[in-house]
Amino acid sequence: MVVSALARPMLRSPVLRMAAARRLESTAASRAQEGLSRVTSAAGPAIAGAAKGVANALGKVGGRTGRVIAFVERQTPLVLYYSKVGLELTKLVFQSQKMSPPSMATFQTYYQNLWRSLQTGTIFRAPANLVQQIRNVSNVQLAAGAVVFAECLGFFTAGEMLGRFKLVGYHGEPGSHH
Repeated sequence: MVVSALARPMLRSPVLRMAAARRLESTAASRAQEGLSRVTSAAGPAIAGAAKGVANALGKVGGRTGRVIAFVERQTPLVLYYSKVGLELTKLVFQSQKMSPPSMATFQTYYQNLWRSLQTGTIFRAPANLVQQIRNVSNVQLAAGAVVFAECLGFFTAGEMLGRFKLVGYHGEPGSHH
């Protein structure tokens, strides 16, 4: 009797209640995590099997549709690879130039204005405004545009030379030379 009389006030203390609640939460969380991992491990092969079945079914389609499906299947790894390469390159450029993407408010403002101009039709009346803007271009802006154009042309030309492994252009058919 004496033990239970002493234990009752201790069980009512907030410190012990918090410890018991944390223990209960951690066991519940670990059980939930175990259940989730079991479901994931069981569903993984099922999803992979379903995807394989869909791929097999699409592979049996013939004609133009089959050729399109085969073409898409052949191009998918290339697209994924080069999109990942492009993403990593973009990250490197952003980090090296200490750039940061625009805020969400900037995106919202821009696209709300674009949407309003599409709804009202003012975007289609812009050619007169565009001509006026072209007339107001300064020499400094023209020079900057020429430099950017020369850079793009140079990079394109260098890329073509590297891609072909030669400085001279593509060889045509012998009859095409005059």
